[in-house]
Amino acid sequence: MRERAPILEVRQLKTHIKTANRIVKAVDGVDFTIYEGETVGIVGESGCGKSMTSLSVMGLLPKPMAYIESGHIHFAGRDLTQLSEKEMRKLRGNDISMIFQEPMTSLNPVFTIGQQLSEPLKQHTRLNKKEVRNAVISMLQSVGIPRAEQIIDEYPHQLSGGMRQRVMISLAMLCQPKLLIADEPTTALDVTIQAQILELMKAIKATTNMAMMLITHDLGVVAEMCDRVMVMYAGQVVESADVRTIFNRPTHPYTQGLLASMPTANERKGELSSIPGSVPRPDEIPPGCAFAPRCSIATDRCRQERPVLQAYENQWTRCWHPISKPSEVTHAT
Repeated sequence: MRERAPILEVRQLKTHIKTANRIVKAVDGVDFTIYEGETVGIVGESGCGKSMTSLSVMGLLPKPMAYIESGHIHFAGRDLTQLSEKEMRKLRGNDISMIFQEPMTSLNPVFTIGQQLSEPLKQHTRLNKKEVRNAVISMLQSVGIPRAEQIIDEYPHQLSGGMRQRVMISLAMLCQPKLLIADEPTTALDVTIQAQILELMKAIKATTNMAMMLITHDLGVVAEMCDRVMVMYAGQVVESADVRTIFNRPTHPYTQGLLASMPTANERKGELSSIPGSVPRPDEIPPGCAFAPRCSIATDRCRQERPVLQAYENQWTRCWHPISKPSEVTHAT
């Protein structure tokens, strides 16, 4: 069996944001690799740096306020941090696509569905007008949208939330990308529609060799969709492992807190567990471990010294006192 090749390699990515008074670190030295056909989940609370990581990869940071300070993003052998905006436009929507969190704000309300879905085909292919229309209709049908021939001429406000998200998936998949970045693709949808969208994404992935980066705060979605998981906190990866290991043997207190806060079918009474406090703002991160103020096992070392990533086999954790301590055989900053 052929070994899978890496499609995306992110090395020591640091993304900064300029504020009125200072420069803050939104993403602080993130490393990860995504292989062909693999789904990697990035999880964490709001403000952990998940979306800023994805926008850095896509080259869609809100400039000049946000920018990549250092690091490398290698996609299919090319360093995206060295490409011009013109070169990035050739990749976006073609080799790399993204599904955004809220389809109502991602779709332009003044253009029809067909006009918006036609754009990437006009940019990246040589299809004529009729072929473009037929390709759009075919893609809409493939994601389970009924009346595709009519909906292509309708506007976003005429569709339900679930249908709009299916349109966004169609838009992302039109040019058969090598990498799909899905930023909270089911957050704005009700539970039934969420399940349908997840099944649709699994079906699409099963028929292609596409890699997927799935950004979510929902660990249930992670369990359903992902091969590997990265847990982010305050702009850093604090734990990374395959999905089974994360759920069965989490080592970082933050990961354990996230898992403990998940409701289960067996616990119908009582209060849900929660992590005290909130994620620090990027300009208020403490000098030691960023999670120390919220951690029940933090020591003076945690509050004073920044922990490094510790690796054992395929599991990484950024903690001085991991719950199930891995052997410290490898270190990264």
